[in-house]
Amino acid sequence: MKLDMHTHGKLAKKLPFSPEYTDWLFREAKKAGLDGICLTEHFNTQGFEEVYGYIAGHYEAEGDTFVTREGLWIFPGMEVDVAEGGHTLVTGRMDVIMEMNRRLNPYKEKGKFLPFGRWAEMVEEYPVLFGAGHPYRSGGHIPELPVKDLTRFDYLDLNGKDLAVDPEGTRQRMKKLSGKLQKPLAAGSDTHQSFQYGCVYNELEQTVTTVPELREVIRKESYQIRTGEMLAFQVETAGILKRSLKEIYALGGDYVKVLLQGAEI
Repeated sequence: MKLDMHTHGKLAKKLPFSPEYTDWLFREAKKAGLDGICLTEHFNTQGFEEVYGYIAGHYEAEGDTFVTREGLWIFPGMEVDVAEGGHTLVTGRMDVIMEMNRRLNPYKEKGKFLPFGRWAEMVEEYPVLFGAGHPYRSGGHIPELPVKDLTRFDYLDLNGKDLAVDPEGTRQRMKKLSGKLQKPLAAGSDTHQSFQYGCVYNELEQTVTTVPELREVIRKESYQIRTGEMLAFQVETAGILKRSLKEIYALGGDYVKVLLQGAEI
């Protein structure tokens, strides 16, 4: 099973939810060779409930996942900012993710984010997989947290965007942090659009459709991290597309129509 553990279903968190765009993303993920994704949408994205409500209403439930018509398994999740600076990832059942998101409503604006300790305490109330999102990304301070806090993570995100910018440095830093904390690395593309799918992913020894199964695979490290031969090009191209589509929207255009014009919907 080829699984990307850090993806998004919207072009940008300040843009409205577009079912057509999200459907397109999932189709493209399958075309890129992925079997499954963890949809770790930003916890404070515009229309968070719309995104997950749409998925629950339009795709077939299987275990803890939702399966698209093309056969892509989707694990619900979210990416959550902490007050110290930095991002965390949670993956869980749909009802769990929705409940956690509602509890975070008072803490979704910059300046009001929960401190890591309080957020980690909430996470521990739920049966979710807890990851450190791109720990060394500029502006983040996750690695500076006390070791006793860092060991609360289940895994560390080896992130496609960071690998594209500094492949060797990113690998070395992440490997060192992984050894220090005795926590596995797991790969995520961090994509908001299609070109980045497949730049990095986890090749599991088995197919998993429940969070406990996924947790066990991560714990045992029963997978190999794979990177695409054109990783840097994929990430650069993805960034150009994202900026272009956002500019179309800012100018009052329909970026989804432009993107999907001529595509089979």
